[in-house]
Amino acid sequence: MNDFVRPRPSFPKRAVVTSGMPYGNKLLHYGHVGMTLRADVFARFLRDRIGKDNVIFVSGTDCYGSPALESYRNLKDHNLINNITIQQYVENNHKLQKEIFEKFEINFDFYGASAIGRAGEIHTQTSKWFIEKLHDVGMVSKHSSWQFFDEKNNCLLNGRQVVGKCPIEGCQSEKGYADECDLGHQYLPQDLIDPVSTISGEKPKLVKIENLYFNLEKCNDILKEWIDSLDRKSDTPQFMVKEIREFFKKPEIYIKREFFDKFNQIKDKLPNFTELDKNEKAPSMTIVFDELEQREYACEILAQNNIRYRTGKTLTPFRLTGDISWGVPCPEIDGVKNQTFYVWPESLWAPISFTKTYLEKIGKDNDEWKKYWCSKDGQVYQFLGEDNIYFYGPAQQAMWLYTQGKNPILDPEDGQLRLTKINPIKSILYMNKKASSSGNVKPPVAAEFLNYYTAEQFRMHFLAMNLTNNNVSLSPKAFDPDAKDDDIDPMIIEGNLLTNVYNRILRTVFYSTQKNFEGIIPNAKIDDLTFENCKKAILDVEKFMYDKKFNQVYNTLDVFIRNINKYWVKEINNANDNEKLAKLTVNTLQMIFVANTLLHPIAPSGTENVADYVGLDKAKCFNWDYIFSELSDVLDLNKHMHLKPLKEKEDFFKRHQSQLDQLAKKNLQN
Repeated sequence: MNDFVRPRPSFPKRAVVTSGMPYGNKLLHYGHVGMTLRADVFARFLRDRIGKDNVIFVSGTDCYGSPALESYRNLKDHNLINNITIQQYVENNHKLQKEIFEKFEINFDFYGASAIGRAGEIHTQTSKWFIEKLHDVGMVSKHSSWQFFDEKNNCLLNGRQVVGKCPIEGCQSEKGYADECDLGHQYLPQDLIDPVSTISGEKPKLVKIENLYFNLEKCNDILKEWIDSLDRKSDTPQFMVKEIREFFKKPEIYIKREFFDKFNQIKDKLPNFTELDKNEKAPSMTIVFDELEQREYACEILAQNNIRYRTGKTLTPFRLTGDISWGVPCPEIDGVKNQTFYVWPESLWAPISFTKTYLEKIGKDNDEWKKYWCSKDGQVYQFLGEDNIYFYGPAQQAMWLYTQGKNPILDPEDGQLRLTKINPIKSILYMNKKASSSGNVKPPVAAEFLNYYTAEQFRMHFLAMNLTNNNVSLSPKAFDPDAKDDDIDPMIIEGNLLTNVYNRILRTVFYSTQKNFEGIIPNAKIDDLTFENCKKAILDVEKFMYDKKFNQVYNTLDVFIRNINKYWVKEINNANDNEKLAKLTVNTLQMIFVANTLLHPIAPSGTENVADYVGLDKAKCFNWDYIFSELSDVLDLNKHMHLKPLKEKEDFFKRHQSQLDQLAKKNLQN
């Protein structure tokens, strides 16, 4: 099995895997777990593929910022929590998040929190390093920007204390906050449509506040070079490329037809612009500016003349600081002091803080993290939802680049921060509707699923979703009020590959070996065709894992495992003597060994049970250094190639007890 024909993808020597961080004000919903388990599967695969000591899987609770502060304030105002500080509130949520991830068999090396313990201390240090590094190269500027002020309560409003309509043309967001909507679009506060204070219910006014910004609008050229370098690569989602390219357009304003006459009266007051869509019958016109400052000045004039408008996507200065009390303290820079970091930038470098914390915890040197984040031998893989592409894409990559200096390059020498591979997924709908904690359709909390489905069933279903290209709806029968008793539950279809097909072939072969060979694996030569079929499945899974096309991983395994079962059923009738039966047995066991290795990242508990039963050497059985080996090479020879006794109807992959109860009830009725 060592004669490879097709080229194989190249993996790094060391890797960090991260996933999007849930806010510290909430329990996990299915989307948090669904996205994170993709990162978990990939981290587990890399541990098997390049060695577990070379892979670090980190994430954590995003403790700071207005979401946590606003939730805490609301609970306090309604007397739902008493004698608890916001620190304690976030710590409690962090513990609950960690517990839920563990129940879904998500195996972090370190699940930290940006405000808690040693991770919080290191995160403060890392935050200081970032802003000072970016300031030293001239990429941090002080701006007097607009911030909302509630006159009735005489207070500045944080990002979540203002709700309006997103000003980005074509946005379908249900809520626009002070400077971003719930779909991740960034804009300037003065562009928010119909703002309302959540504290007073009245329209707030805008006041000028000094904050620090990263000069993202100056990064167009190198970011275009970056996205061009990714385009058309097999592991780059094309929807991500398309969305990021939209931010490289010049600043635009869209004006509806009903305001054309008013616009014509005042257009001479605007900075120089180019007018597009001049057709008088068009529903809107587009005016384009060379500079962002020109567009923002134009917006002020349009607003003063009661002309409604929308703005287009473009790169804007990325806010680094604010005056919210609950945040990472920011050092004084350019006379701006007593501020904290805005939650988004500090959450981007939080995985670096968590990597440092983990490595310190296991006794490594202070600079060990650079072997992962700053080395040509390392690679960082980040899994996130599509609504966060702007932050992890243009914003993060530009900040990483400019830590090199004033003239960054895409492929720096060792020692400099390297660009990460971002792996976004499309939206996971709920009953065919967009669900979000802040929207009208609330997603079920993740823990509820465990009342009806096993972790493995959940993992199999989510991995089979084609989220690399499409929005996919989650429609669990257990939560569907319109579901009928005879309806198939979409949540368990993929899991049936384990609980039905794979369980069946495992039991059949193991029982046969016990009955016909006294549990001793027979000594017979494995067919070349068996090796070829195994090799094809291995190489297909390896390529699809490299591309993060997990639905294709599932499809490959589905075909391979079902073919193992078909092979046994077909050949058992011809195995009319011990020699033929022995050959059939070792061929099938070889395929089971390969299937079990390939399934390991997705269904870790069940596959490890299988490995233990067969007597596979734990140091070899999931190690890809041995995946093309014969089964006999990965057996624990101390067991003399002898299978353990198998109980009647033994299941290596379990159904949920509620499903067994329903099945028993149905059988009783019949």
